[in-house]
Amino acid sequence: MIAAHHPPVSASRVRELKDREDARFHAARPRSLALWQRAQAVMPNGVPMAWHRSSYHHLPLWVSEGHGSRFTDVDGHTYSDFNIADMSMFCGYAPAPVVRAVAECMARGNQFLLPNEDAIVVSEELGRRYGLPKWQYTLSATQANMEVLRVARVVTGRDKLLVFDGKYHGHFDQALVEPGADGSLVAEEHGLPRDVTAHTVVVPFNDDAALAQALRRGDIALVLTEPALTNNFGLILPEPGFHARLRQLCFETGTLLALDETHTQVVGPGGLTRQWSLEPDFISAGKSIAAGVPFGTWGMTDNIARYLNQEKGPDGERINLVAIGGTLFGNALSMAAARATMLEVLTPAAYANTQKLGARLADGMRAAVEKAGLPWHIHHLGPRSGYTFRETPVRNADEARACQDPLLARLIRVWLANRGVWEAIVGAGPVVPVPATAADVDAYLVAWQELLETLTAG
Repeated sequence: MIAAHHPPVSASRVRELKDREDARFHAARPRSLALWQRAQAVMPNGVPMAWHRSSYHHLPLWVSEGHGSRFTDVDGHTYSDFNIADMSMFCGYAPAPVVRAVAECMARGNQFLLPNEDAIVVSEELGRRYGLPKWQYTLSATQANMEVLRVARVVTGRDKLLVFDGKYHGHFDQALVEPGADGSLVAEEHGLPRDVTAHTVVVPFNDDAALAQALRRGDIALVLTEPALTNNFGLILPEPGFHARLRQLCFETGTLLALDETHTQVVGPGGLTRQWSLEPDFISAGKSIAAGVPFGTWGMTDNIARYLNQEKGPDGERINLVAIGGTLFGNALSMAAARATMLEVLTPAAYANTQKLGARLADGMRAAVEKAGLPWHIHHLGPRSGYTFRETPVRNADEARACQDPLLARLIRVWLANRGVWEAIVGAGPVVPVPATAADVDAYLVAWQELLETLTAG
């Protein structure tokens, strides 16, 4: 048997089905195979980014084009996309308002190292949605989180970052630390400084006692967290009162609090910060907020913004610079895309439709699990659904790790891919994008139900 948490499914059956589905995937994609072989002469792993290879057991899929909720690969297969480029394309592929805004901006000039009016409009709209008054810009959420940490160090006079086990906040040094097998902190990947663990504290999510003990040492500048952890196998929701206690502990210990809404912003205007009436000192976001055009942003309170007001010396020299900024940050193209996205694509009506279809998807997945007699939990948060191989929700990363089954998760996604449904990040679960239709959701549910019936047959 695979594990005690889902006894109706045998390991040999999962292996048999996965091998069969991988072979089917490869046989149907000769052009992707040819491009990958050609690419290996000019790119490590034959792809422009390592994740394009490491995310899958099968060969990398090569894309031709995408429109709305679907994309087509070079072999002519079209997919209803429920990963939607790890939610960066939550608005869908080639949304008309953004295509228009970007084309017009390119015709006028896309970068000047100077501001334009769109930056004011975007900042005003972000403030309206998220409730923080001041905003700055980067090209990704990773960079936004790096800038937030640097400013927090200036404001507090402290150095350390606290994150929750199971997090992902981008690929910067202090965020790539996790507990090792013996509980001590280790670097998650190669290439990080030898002392990287000295700058980060990691505690379990939903653990008030561990959080309080860490913060009361008085050396942590910033707590950085998603409102709900989205980068585990499945989804980890806060327990009742957790965010209120987190806010109070940060206040009591002089620690600043940043909420990373990069993934959770898909639940509605203002993300979970607005939906749950949260009160962070910072908010960071990226990805879908500019429809996948490179963009990152971070908001802050007026009090924190004071630390960024630049002073000049007697000869105009800058004397109090904080280590933030980049040449392409706040460029005209990113701003044009963000303005069109928020004002014309990510509307209340669009969010309402994704909520409705997200509920339809979660309900259908749950019904299929119950029909198959599998002790799995189906979670649901706005447009997002997913599966956990245990009967109850997980409350921290240890519980999430304990019920993982990577082989089964990889079978699920290649099975779906072979039936025209794309769910790219293994184990993440589906997200219903803005342009998705009931037909897309039904395509997912048909393939999902067929898989569960096949897994449990006989």
